[in-house]
Amino acid sequence: MTIRRALVVLGALLAVVLGAAAPASAHAALVNTNPGEDSVVKTAPQQVLLTFSEGVLLSADSLRVLDPAGGRVDSGTPQHANGNSSTAVVALRAGLGDGTYTVAWKAVSEDSHPVAGAFTFSVGAPSKTTVVLADQDQAVGGGAAGVLYGIGRYIAYAGYALLVGSSVFLAVCWPRGALLRPMQRIAVGGWVALVASTIALLMLRGPYVNGSGLGDAFDLGVMRDVLNTRPGAALLSRLLLLAAAAVFLAVLFGSYAKRGTPANESERAERADLAWGLGIGGGVIATGIAATWAMAEHASVGIQSALAMPVDVVHLLSMAVWLGGLTALLTSLVAGLGIEREAVQRFSRIGFAAVTTLVATGIYQSWRQLGSWDAFVSTSYGQLLLVKIGLVVLLVELAWLSRRWTARLGAPAVPVTAAAAVKRPERVVAGSSTDPARQAQLRLQRTARDRTQAKRTREADLERSGLRKSVLAEVVVAVVVLAVTTLLTGTQPGRAAQAKTGSAPAPATSSSGLPLSVRIPYDTGGPKGKGQALITIDPGRVGQNEVHVLISGADPVPVDVPEVKLEFTLKAKNIGPLPVPLQHLDVGHWTAASVQLPMAGTWEVSVTVRTSEIDQVTETKNVEITS
Repeated sequence: MTIRRALVVLGALLAVVLGAAAPASAHAALVNTNPGEDSVVKTAPQQVLLTFSEGVLLSADSLRVLDPAGGRVDSGTPQHANGNSSTAVVALRAGLGDGTYTVAWKAVSEDSHPVAGAFTFSVGAPSKTTVVLADQDQAVGGGAAGVLYGIGRYIAYAGYALLVGSSVFLAVCWPRGALLRPMQRIAVGGWVALVASTIALLMLRGPYVNGSGLGDAFDLGVMRDVLNTRPGAALLSRLLLLAAAAVFLAVLFGSYAKRGTPANESERAERADLAWGLGIGGGVIATGIAATWAMAEHASVGIQSALAMPVDVVHLLSMAVWLGGLTALLTSLVAGLGIEREAVQRFSRIGFAAVTTLVATGIYQSWRQLGSWDAFVSTSYGQLLLVKIGLVVLLVELAWLSRRWTARLGAPAVPVTAAAAVKRPERVVAGSSTDPARQAQLRLQRTARDRTQAKRTREADLERSGLRKSVLAEVVVAVVVLAVTTLLTGTQPGRAAQAKTGSAPAPATSSSGLPLSVRIPYDTGGPKGKGQALITIDPGRVGQNEVHVLISGADPVPVDVPEVKLEFTLKAKNIGPLPVPLQHLDVGHWTAASVQLPMAGTWEVSVTVRTSEIDQVTETKNVEITS
């Protein structure tokens, strides 16, 4: 099996794996409901309110409330409560009877991923219910549409890397290579893959989000709805930028590549102007395409999104320059195109800068998405990130080996001219047979002989052979890194996963096996000073606990306040007060990943809420911490 076929097979296998993993965890975590999950209320509520860890997009069917007989009792269209995008509220019909009601919900996270779920509450007393809901987590983001969507994501990343990386390699490191067909195929292949995958993602977006059949991919109404969303607009913008990228490639492989070495000052100035134009135009296009991911994925939501989006763009650009450039370098070495030592060294320097940038931006992204060291091992996102870090470390080691081989390179043993690589003229042998079959046989023999000779020539050059093997190893690992990166985009970030784990909509005690939670009303006496604090302690036992504080107004809707403080005191043992270092996670949501409660007993929870410069109040409640 040739190297090219091996890479194609590896990429196909990874695409299947990614497709199978497409229906990953939701990205917006449900952190609170009113009425609470499994709660029993005395009187029928007027509405159902859901609160998420980040903003969500709603549709007409996002919230369904069903009575014990399975009939709809919700009224009107789901809305955001008071314009807060991290909430969803729907009104209920008047005069609801006693019994158990089921709430089925689905939405789209601000980072473009579908989320769904269901829970029940009861009025008066629990009752039997005829409602049988399918697993809502599989109803969206799964099925055939989910598999194809995951594959499309991977192909899009790979196409972008090939397009950008090979273009930089040819424009900056090896301009002569822009005339060679094998090098042109890499960039054009990347462009075709990115165009095709973007069109596929745009068509599959509706079925993927709605959990419907593939037939909806051809529904113009569904497509119109997709284009009205941020992910749909991003994909459409990507297609427009790819049209400009086609013009860029035409110039790169046309007038720029064919100019050759300038013969005089005038030609040198013209080539320099063209190079500047290509650099600026190509940079704008590559940055714009990277931004279509940043504006619709993880970077666009959560803390510091204004900084995270440009950092994500730089991260994607660095990834593409390195991985796509590696593929171009490997192709030049395997095909025996006679790449010059200077070109390899030039890419080695560019690759080193790209790797350094990739690591720096990756560190920031890891901190932002995880939020704590514990999330590395306690969340799927953290575990995948550890795998990626290990692979990147391996890549850096292989890159160091490639740099050593690069330093030992000499001139190519048999340089291949650009003209010969573009088109090999047919040799005519005098007196040769005019029989077409015989001529075809001779051509095959000459091709086999040329390939054998080229292979011997490559293997005779030990430095280039060593470089070729180390670069091949880099490319293979890079393909896997790209697969893990694609899986990360479909996995719930550590911060959101911990928020989901730590939330407990209904009060419970630690002895029940659920996180311990307590609601503390407050009133600072100032404008908008009334509300409640929902404090969740997980697991609510002696030792390390994770604490979440949800502040809501009188409605109740999550609200931000200038300051929240939390302390624990065990008065019976004269321990405390122990201050809790809270971190602001989202609107009305504070968290602390590691809070040590050293002894069992009745602890006093003290929460201080400040709603203005002068309006502040401290309220307390007792909780039972068990051993």
